[in-house]
Amino acid sequence: MSVRFRTAYKRGACLIAALTAASTLSSPAAKADETPPHLADGFGLTVTSQPRWVDENHRTFLFSVSTNQVPTPTLLEGQEPGRHAIVVTLPDDYADTTKSYPVQYYLHGHPDRPDAAWNQRVVEKATAGKDLITVQPNGSGRGWYSNWVNPGAAGPQNWETFHLDQVIPFVDANLRTNATKAGRAIVGHSMGGFGALHYAEHRPDLFGYAGSFSGGLDLRNSELRAAITATLVSPASGTPTVNVDAVFGPPVWPFDGVWNAQSPAHHVGSLRSVGVALYTGNGGDLTVNPIQAVFEHRARETALVTAANLRAENIPFHFSDYGDGSGWAPGCTGKHADEACVQADMNHFVGLFTRHA
Repeated sequence: MSVRFRTAYKRGACLIAALTAASTLSSPAAKADETPPHLADGFGLTVTSQPRWVDENHRTFLFSVSTNQVPTPTLLEGQEPGRHAIVVTLPDDYADTTKSYPVQYYLHGHPDRPDAAWNQRVVEKATAGKDLITVQPNGSGRGWYSNWVNPGAAGPQNWETFHLDQVIPFVDANLRTNATKAGRAIVGHSMGGFGALHYAEHRPDLFGYAGSFSGGLDLRNSELRAAITATLVSPASGTPTVNVDAVFGPPVWPFDGVWNAQSPAHHVGSLRSVGVALYTGNGGDLTVNPIQAVFEHRARETALVTAANLRAENIPFHFSDYGDGSGWAPGCTGKHADEACVQADMNHFVGLFTRHA
């Protein structure tokens, strides 16, 4: 082999090695060495498990905390006593930049959990390619995003304080967030839709946008009261069960003052500085999956009351009232926990928020 050939061969081998290394660094497999952000205790929260990735693209991580505001949440199967799972989905380029990002808080429904696979799918699809952090905190199967008035043996159940006074500043301290009203949104599905508007009405200084996907918004509605009290006494909503008056007090007149005072549909005046978006179907074909059809049909009634009160207050809002879902998204049937419908809701809401954040 000539000297010239050996030299060319060595150069070629070096080039191939360099290209191979570059390819390895840019491939998804190279992300195996990346670690999610390390989180520090603070704001009343103790980190009980540090973040671990739950997706192959290393955008979504799961961690858990304990809090004295809800030290003993009621538990669904697989949940750990005293620990609250929180799921965070980062922008695609979070690890490669020093930018700060707006944040949306996504509140799950009943009887759901933040680490449910379908919630992760919806968030990751809606936020792919977006400069947006999404945080999904635990709301328990029956937390109802409220500070309970009569928790009894369950101990303190101050879900509102936990989320607004602890989780939000904790996230801002540990991640690169745009920690301003304009850079923060809150949204939720079903029970979480109630929670999103409930929180935004109580703390409009925190949120630039609020959205409800099929939320139960009218606590003066007797059907919704019956549905909520059913979640409190049903083991399917978590164990141990609690009394029907645990969250909002007795659900009957004249002892129902807390129900009336906490009804998002009737206290929209404080949302004047918040962008509001409502999404609901009508249940579609009532003979197909009738339970989910009825749930959505009745949730829509509470959205209509909310919309009427927003108009009466001259507060602008967006309302996607998409009926049987056929014109809203492929596969959407207008039912209550239809993933295709919720995906379309989230896609639209993320677009609204990120255009203004």
